[in-house]
Amino acid sequence: MNGKATTTRTRLERGRSALGPALELVHTGRAPTRAVLTAELGVTRATAGAVAAELEALGLIQVDSRPAAAGSQGRPSHRLAVNDTGPVALAAQVHADGYRAALVGLGGEIVATDPGCVIVSADPAQVLGEVVDAGAALLKGTGRRCVGAGLAVPSAVAEPEGTALNPLHLAWPAGSPVREIFAERVRAAGITGPAFTGNDVNLAALAEHRHGAGRGAQHLLCVATGHRGVGGALVLDGRLHSGSSGLALEVGHLTVNPDGRPCYCGSRGCLDVEADPLAFLTAAGRTPGPEVSLLEQSRALLRHEYADVTIRHAAEELIDRLGLGLAGLVNILNPDRIILGGLHKALLEADPDRLRAVVADRSLWGQSGGVPILACSLDHNSLVGAAELAWQPVLDDPLGALTHQA
Repeated sequence: MNGKATTTRTRLERGRSALGPALELVHTGRAPTRAVLTAELGVTRATAGAVAAELEALGLIQVDSRPAAAGSQGRPSHRLAVNDTGPVALAAQVHADGYRAALVGLGGEIVATDPGCVIVSADPAQVLGEVVDAGAALLKGTGRRCVGAGLAVPSAVAEPEGTALNPLHLAWPAGSPVREIFAERVRAAGITGPAFTGNDVNLAALAEHRHGAGRGAQHLLCVATGHRGVGGALVLDGRLHSGSSGLALEVGHLTVNPDGRPCYCGSRGCLDVEADPLAFLTAAGRTPGPEVSLLEQSRALLRHEYADVTIRHAAEELIDRLGLGLAGLVNILNPDRIILGGLHKALLEADPDRLRAVVADRSLWGQSGGVPILACSLDHNSLVGAAELAWQPVLDDPLGALTHQA
């Protein structure tokens, strides 16, 4: 073997350990050029070039040889982007008003989606079978390679068993083995790769941290209410904080009104029943209709009827309850950013000053400096987060994960 070939092989072997970190940098948009990739990895330009070339050969990224803006050394640099025709992950979400399947590529891009149905059976096996079949049909239609599957559910998911401890809003039995059922349905559909399950707000936070309003935060708190109930999540240094068994940040059961509505947990006045869409519609004096979800009905009121004094007062009531809960979380967690999703996002947009004032007034850290409170920015962020679970083995070891599946 000549000296040039030996040098190339050594460079490639040295760069193999950098494949995962390099892919994550491109995946999260933090390395748009080869020059930035070189700087972020702390390697030579030649090694960065070899790493980028191998990721391109795996079908994961695209390297555009046309030079972009000058790199850190003043030289033109190649552009890097995820391969928009490359592999995808199957993502599924089940909530109180239906389910949805999607195919999600690197970069958090939704390639295809199926809205599913609006009626969720009390049998988790039936629902998960239907949503996986919808995803399998999407895969067949696109012909894309699948790296794995992820499922988002509105329940705490206990680790390591993968059981849904309290799927209250789905009428599923407590302790349903959702990960096992989901994995079985994925295999039965002929879909290769591992299958994962997580809480929907946890996964929304993960997606927003990597691709949305949470990008760059070191201590990110996410609080959201979707179709029913309230959930929370914390991302620390890029990783979800799920506690010792996956049950951390059950913020829906913070008491914000001791004399408030009875909660499903047995307490009263929890965020779960004081700051979700049903609470808003009730406070607004509106009877929920069956045509669209409670979330859509609530958003429509805020969007089109906020001038109505009854609607505005109902919104202010929820904002005050939400702000009280957020203030308590700020005192305990000291996040550097808060992002809000679902109806909470709409409430923030309706009256941002009121919510921020409540949090600042009721929290020690808020009084001393304030915490940025932003709206979630991704459509279907729980779906994107479910896909992140499936993408993680590839991000950890691109060559090993894809070779193992081949």
